[in-house]
Amino acid sequence: MLRIGMLTSGGDCQALNAAMRGVVKGVCTKRDDVEIYGFEDGYKGLIYGNFHMLTSKDFSGILTRGGTILGTSRQPFKLMRVPDKDGLDKVAAMKHTYHKLSLDCLVILGGNGTHKTANLLREEGLNVVTLPKTIDNDLWGTDMTFGFQSAVDIATDTIDRIHTTATSHSRVFIIEVMGHKVGHVTLHAGIAGGADVILLPEIPYDIDVVTDVIQKRAAADKKFTIIAVAEGAISKEDARLKKKEYKEKLAKRKYPSIAYELAEKIQQKTDKEVRITVPGHTQRGGSPCAYDRVFATRVGAAAAELILNQEYGYMIAMKNQKITKVPLQDVAGKLKMVDPQDGIIKEARTIGISFGDQ
Repeated sequence: MLRIGMLTSGGDCQALNAAMRGVVKGVCTKRDDVEIYGFEDGYKGLIYGNFHMLTSKDFSGILTRGGTILGTSRQPFKLMRVPDKDGLDKVAAMKHTYHKLSLDCLVILGGNGTHKTANLLREEGLNVVTLPKTIDNDLWGTDMTFGFQSAVDIATDTIDRIHTTATSHSRVFIIEVMGHKVGHVTLHAGIAGGADVILLPEIPYDIDVVTDVIQKRAAADKKFTIIAVAEGAISKEDARLKKKEYKEKLAKRKYPSIAYELAEKIQQKTDKEVRITVPGHTQRGGSPCAYDRVFATRVGAAAAELILNQEYGYMIAMKNQKITKVPLQDVAGKLKMVDPQDGIIKEARTIGISFGDQ
C-alpha cells in the first residue's frame, strides 16, 4: 500500500487543484494500491490531525477550478518551533500525525514560507516532495511557479480596462498589483498592459522622477499616464532607512497602501487628477489560465514519478523550459528577486518605460 499525505499551504492561487490532480493521476495510473490523505487548511491539518481520505474520483473535474479543495492557511515558519496556546509542540505533532497514519510521503504545495517548513520536516526525517506554488514567482530554483501567469493575466486585464477610462478623462491612474517583497507580477503585467511607469520593491523610486514622467507626457500631448506599482514598492528615501526604522514608519503611515501615498504626492506636485485601482485578491482567484493548467499538470506528473521511484527531499522545478528536481535544502529560505540589471528591465527601459529611479 502506498500512503500519500497532501496539503496546500500559504496563500491560495490558481492551479493548486490542477497540480494535485496531476500528482494523483500520475500515481494512480501506475498503481492501484494508493491511499490519499488530504490534510485540511495546510500545515494546521497536519499539526492537529485534521484530514479526510480521498480517492482518484475526488480529483476528477478540478483541472479548471481555482482555489484548493483542501483549504489552506498561513503558518509562519518562525513560529513552527513555538508551542501553540495549549503548549503543543507543532513539529512533534506533525511527525506524530505522519507516523500514526504510516505515510510513505508528504506532497506539499506552497511558496517560500511553505518550503522552509517542508525542509524542516525533511530534516526531521520525513519523506517530502514539494510543488512550486505562488503568484509571486519568487521561489528560488525554478524559473516558474504555477499561479504566476494567471495572476499576471488578471493584472494585465485590469490595466487594459483602465487605459480606456484614463484616456477618456485625461487622468493619471495607479494600479496597485500584489507583491510585498518582489515585483515579478507587476513587472510582467506592467509591460503587457503598456504601463508608462512601473514601480518595484527591487528598484527604489524617486517621486520627482515619477512626476517628471507625467509632466513630460502631458507636454507631448499624452494626456494620461498609467502607473503599475507593486504593493511593496519603496521610495529611495525610505530605502535608506534601517529595517526597524522603516517598519516604524509604515506603522505610522496614514495611507492604507502605497498607491494612496503616491496619489497624494503626485497631486501635490502636478495638476493632474489621480485615480487608484487595487485589483487585490482577484489576482489570486478564478480559473487558472491555460499556461498554468499545463505547467501544474507537468509538475504534478513529475512529482508522481519521484514518489513512485521513492525519491524524496526535492522540489519539482522548471529550468530552461524543462521540468526537473531541485534539492529542498537549496530552495528553502531563498527569494528570487527581480534583478534590476536583468534583460527584461533593460528592454523595458529601451521602449521608454520608467522605473522611477532615473
